Amino acid sequence: MQTIHARQALLGDRWGRDVAVEIGANGRIVSVAEGAPRAGNALPVELLLPAMSNLHSHTFQRAMAGLTERRGPSQHDSFWTWREVMYRFLDVLTPDEIEAIAAYAFMEMLEAGFSGAAEFHYLHNRPGGGRYDDPAELAARIAAAAGRTGIGLTLLPVYYAQGGVDGRPLAGGQLRFRNDLAGFNDLIGRVDAIVAQLSADANWGIAPHSLRASGRSDLAELVRLAPARPLHMHISEQEKEIDETRAVYGARPVEWLLGEHEIDPRWCLIHSTHLDAGETRRLAASGAVAGLCPITEANLGDGIFNGVSYLGDGGRLGVGSDSNIRISVAEELRQLDYSQRLRDRLRAVLADPGQSVGANLYRRALAGGAQALGRDAGEIAVGRWADLAALDLRPHGFGSLTGDAALDAYLFSAGNAAVADVWSAGRHRVRSGRHVERDAIAARYDACLSSIMGRI
Repeated sequence: MQTIHARQALLGDRWGRDVAVEIGANGRIVSVAEGAPRAGNALPVELLLPAMSNLHSHTFQRAMAGLTERRGPSQHDSFWTWREVMYRFLDVLTPDEIEAIAAYAFMEMLEAGFSGAAEFHYLHNRPGGGRYDDPAELAARIAAAAGRTGIGLTLLPVYYAQGGVDGRPLAGGQLRFRNDLAGFNDLIGRVDAIVAQLSADANWGIAPHSLRASGRSDLAELVRLAPARPLHMHISEQEKEIDETRAVYGARPVEWLLGEHEIDPRWCLIHSTHLDAGETRRLAASGAVAGLCPITEANLGDGIFNGVSYLGDGGRLGVGSDSNIRISVAEELRQLDYSQRLRDRLRAVLADPGQSVGANLYRRALAGGAQALGRDAGEIAVGRWADLAALDLRPHGFGSLTGDAALDAYLFSAGNAAVADVWSAGRHRVRSGRHVERDAIAARYDACLSSIMGRI
């Protein structure tokens, strides 16, 4: 049994004072008591939050950070030119390197206040597209990295079978992603066994990569494949994708998807950057989660999500670190909010009158992230997984703030530096701001990155 005593803690839609939280040996919260004296064995913390779920990550891209910021020969550098660099990079990665990079990224997620991660895992094959003897070789490496770091994993094997909405064949770096329905079923069987051996809180789901990569009939099969599991899909990230979908299907991507499939709370539609008013209303009404990755979307020049209208229509959202160029709960939510302010030239647009922007976004992303991962978390409540983040704002000049003002200070100013301790399903893996295995994980990552740099 672990006990935490928090000077203040976020309990649903309100704040509690002198809150004692007990965590059972099974990783779930056993009791929550307000106004409690501090027991001698309790860990004292200043501010306790439910920890965030990261709903979208490609961990291998963490090792690309810093390598894609030089302008190329094109007059119009974009997602599509960035993608060519990514294909060249991934073509040299070995299984050992993929595992080392994933462990480093997962460690950084925990240190940033994420307790769980949905890994959108599309790297399945050898360079050139040849199969590994075990079709889940690289999925197993992702699971091993999650096990090493202690993060709660929702593993999302990605289906990727074609090079565009028009069905053109895969080529180049895409061959490492290639699958077909028979092979994907084999992969899912292995992933189920791998996740079952990882931890009680681990989960898996289905991830058709996009309308570009999954044909109409294949997508219908994938939707039926595991109906009780999360289903994630890239959608409407780029205007070129919208043009291609209109040309082939006669409709915009989200418009077509909503007409073709019953979109419900098991779905997480990643990016959803370019929605018209009708798509925004219908997606919000569906109960699905819009999976936003504001830092990556800004880095790639994707565009700005229609956040004001979407939240006004009651939509659910969560955040993910996607390309992992920068891993931060606070900065994802800050970038989301600032994008809306810059577009509309107004302040505090993602809150109702009198409401804290930070508190509104944090609570919404907690719920949306947990839903997207299929994770019984997102609240400090009895029976939930003990996914918790303790903040210490005192070294950053905010020690006198309480409640929503303290949360705003964390999100808009202090950021990662305020994260002191993090638990994932009771696993206390970040202490005093550092992962307990940081030195070993970082040393392995540094050696692997040095080798990679010599081969690209």
